[in-house]
Amino acid sequence: MAPSTENAAVAGIPFFTPQHLISPGTPLNPDGKVPTLFTPLTVRGNVLRNRIIVAPMCQYSTAGSGPQIGALTPYHITTLGHYALKGAGLVFVEATGVQPNGRISPNCPGIWSADQIGGVKAVADMIKSQGALCGIQLAHVGRKSSTVPPYIAAQFKKGSVRATKENNGWPNDVVSASGGEEFIWDGSKIDDPNGGYYPPRALSTKEIEQLVQDWASAAERSVKAGVDVIEIHGAHGYLIHQFLSPITNRRTDAYGGSFENRTRLLVEIITAIRAVIPDSMPLFLRLSSTEWMDNTDLGKQYGSWDVDSTIRIARIASDLGVDLLDVSSGGNHPQQKINMFDSKDYQTKIAAQIRRELRKAGKPMLIGAVGLITEAEQARDIVSIAAEAEGQDSKHDGSTREEAEAAEKMTDAKGGKVPMADCILVARQFMREPEWVLKVAWKLGLDVAWPNQFNRVRFPKL
Repeated sequence: MAPSTENAAVAGIPFFTPQHLISPGTPLNPDGKVPTLFTPLTVRGNVLRNRIIVAPMCQYSTAGSGPQIGALTPYHITTLGHYALKGAGLVFVEATGVQPNGRISPNCPGIWSADQIGGVKAVADMIKSQGALCGIQLAHVGRKSSTVPPYIAAQFKKGSVRATKENNGWPNDVVSASGGEEFIWDGSKIDDPNGGYYPPRALSTKEIEQLVQDWASAAERSVKAGVDVIEIHGAHGYLIHQFLSPITNRRTDAYGGSFENRTRLLVEIITAIRAVIPDSMPLFLRLSSTEWMDNTDLGKQYGSWDVDSTIRIARIASDLGVDLLDVSSGGNHPQQKINMFDSKDYQTKIAAQIRRELRKAGKPMLIGAVGLITEAEQARDIVSIAAEAEGQDSKHDGSTREEAEAAEKMTDAKGGKVPMADCILVARQFMREPEWVLKVAWKLGLDVAWPNQFNRVRFPKL
């Protein structure tokens, strides 16, 4: 095709931005030897240009009151749009409350109102205009809500500080699976001035029914805002996790007790969301694969949420239409027994275990690995497939069906040839290096496209 003198615009958005000659973060020679990390990944009706995803990162940067409460702003366009510009395949908007009391802090975003659609749409337009997909993580944090932003708490040399009514908090509307001072997250009493959290009250059955509907309504608003991917946040000790764990769920009704009952809320949320979003829209689920409470007194007394529990619910979620499991861990109790920062690959190993078990069960659900992924070779190796390990070119299209079939054949492969995950989710490293995708490709010796406007500052060839 002959070159054109036209500076063509991206179509379908309310502002001018040039159409990239080649989508940033994609190989300039796709027929050459390309690591799986930089091959496309097709999930339902959407294609990620590579397998590097910007994980949701809380920024505590929306209005805490007034007509713009919870609405995304140009700050979010600036930060999230830049990750898309620099080549990430999918960029997630941070944990977004499906109810006002579902936020971590008064300054966290929400999508409980039609008034918040416009902010999300502006961010989605920017992300998509740069060739990436836009995702949103829908959340309710339950008993960990109504706290001030952590950079405010740090001024008091505390990990957490309660947000009062005067600070736009909701002290009397903190909710969980079970209620009372026993279930305050940090174990403090309400009269303890050093306590950082409020005692939750147990949700009624009627409130749970409304909650499920509010998750579905939030998903519908996300679709209206032009989001490509929705993720359900069921990890890190937030509300869904509080229901899943027998440590935090002591209910005696249909939502507590047995595994079936403790997972009922999650199953109902998945079902409700899948019913209102397009069939072509991917649905992700983030879970804490283990809460690291097995060897604690509480874990021995009540049981805990562990890897076997996650595998069990993952099989169910796959059948319900969840396309990818985002494998994290921890966060439900301060007594958890692991120092995650001394165990750099702890979550990717769990992700690999879950992936193997799903393939054995014939489930097509994809697996995303997250947690302290910072190095190029580390990222490459997490998603490497057998053909790469044998030095052959990787030319599959990354479709869910093809990946599932290939992974099934490799389930018992030896020598580390089975992928640990199908994609990676990276958070903090993008805050340090927004150009991380481009730098990873450079370190791997792969020539990828840069944004049109940045071509003159490309890294020198190694």
